[in-house]
Amino acid sequence: MLDFGDEFAAQAVKQSKSAEGKGASAVILPLAAKLRPKDLTEYVGQQHILSSGSPLQQAIVQGHCHSLIFWGPPGTGKTTLAEIIAHHVDAEIERVSAVTSGIKEIRQAIENAKQRVNNSSGKTRTILFVDEVHRFNKAQQDAFLPYIEDGTIIFIGATTENPAFELNKAILSRARVYTLKKLTDTELQQVLTRALDFCENEQQLAIKLDTDARQSLIKRADGDARRLLNLLENSLDSTSDINENTKVITAALIEQVAGSKIALYDKGGDAFYDLISAFHKSVRGSSPDAALYWYARILNAGGDALYVARRLLAIASEDIGNADPRAMQLAVNAWDTFHRVGPSEGERAIAQAAVYMALAPKSNAVYSAFKQALVVAKQTSDLDVPLHLKNATSNLTKELGHGQDYRYAHNEANAFAAGENYFPEALAYADDSHTKFYQPTDRGLEMQLKDKLEYLEKLNRDSYEQRYK
Repeated sequence: MLDFGDEFAAQAVKQSKSAEGKGASAVILPLAAKLRPKDLTEYVGQQHILSSGSPLQQAIVQGHCHSLIFWGPPGTGKTTLAEIIAHHVDAEIERVSAVTSGIKEIRQAIENAKQRVNNSSGKTRTILFVDEVHRFNKAQQDAFLPYIEDGTIIFIGATTENPAFELNKAILSRARVYTLKKLTDTELQQVLTRALDFCENEQQLAIKLDTDARQSLIKRADGDARRLLNLLENSLDSTSDINENTKVITAALIEQVAGSKIALYDKGGDAFYDLISAFHKSVRGSSPDAALYWYARILNAGGDALYVARRLLAIASEDIGNADPRAMQLAVNAWDTFHRVGPSEGERAIAQAAVYMALAPKSNAVYSAFKQALVVAKQTSDLDVPLHLKNATSNLTKELGHGQDYRYAHNEANAFAAGENYFPEALAYADDSHTKFYQPTDRGLEMQLKDKLEYLEKLNRDSYEQRYK
């Protein structure tokens, strides 16, 4: 639940050393650190993996633990859960942050773990907790493998990014991944109540927090317990006392203390792909308002409007296709407008294209046909080009029959050589799945294309000049 990470831990140690001789009161811990749960009874949230009787809950309570990776947003309890596991399995915990550490720090942590294994007194087990593990490169991640394998360490990694994309397969095969979720409003209420009780008892004061202020704290925390506690603590520091024993926190004060909300966005990270995925699915789902919302979210977070323009080009061919070929033209025009007039008007042009595509008729017929054609092409790449389709580039190739009996479509009725076949002969005799890829829909322009295709197929069937008989 409460997760303040290694950087704070290092800072606390530094403060502690500087405060020697001054007493413990000289070290001022943040509220989130003071309220860090010591065991599972105090831990709030993540009941989908920690409910009574669940495998992870039982393993922790019984003092058993395997190497694992916690994946989830900030402030959901990854570090705290690692600390709790270390307490229950009676192990020392070595902390490494991928933000500030390298191979040297990893080696030192491993060496400490080896010494504990050989130590006959005290704790002999070591949990190596690696925060932001996705920031380590492949070589650094590989450095853990032998010691996970031989039991020198119990490896616990914490990451905000999808482990499937960011971590080595070797690590993933040795550690089970657990997904942590944002705390619900009800769970944040529990954290807030506990924090208020702690502050009132520690400082001997009454804290007045009305319903609006409470809801403001919960809303601004956005599922992040650490953010909630930091905001409460900053509000307490900023409020004026009614008297020496009473503090009042209002919604207006919280708004002042919180400042502008920083949008969650990391180019190349999960938040980036989640937002662009929501935008794409909104356009595909013909919801112009949702498309505009997600586009605005991307811009608000500092995203690149031209990335959205590129995605619109993909949507034009993947999701709209020949149901409305103008969609691709409009996407290119919006992109061009951005370059010609700059972001202000350019972003609006991209918004215009997004609305148009959301409302355009949808067809993935070309997209599906192309994928199917790629599969068949790969399976039949050894088939030669039929002689009538080869180019007669010289007298020699003419003698070999290149281009022989080719029917020039423009010399035929309706500029269509009925009965002609443009596949290799082996495919011409195969079932339709090998030659009929494009299946137009009944939407938009494709309705007319479908009629045209059916007309041409009838001409082919009725023709007396069949290429392959």
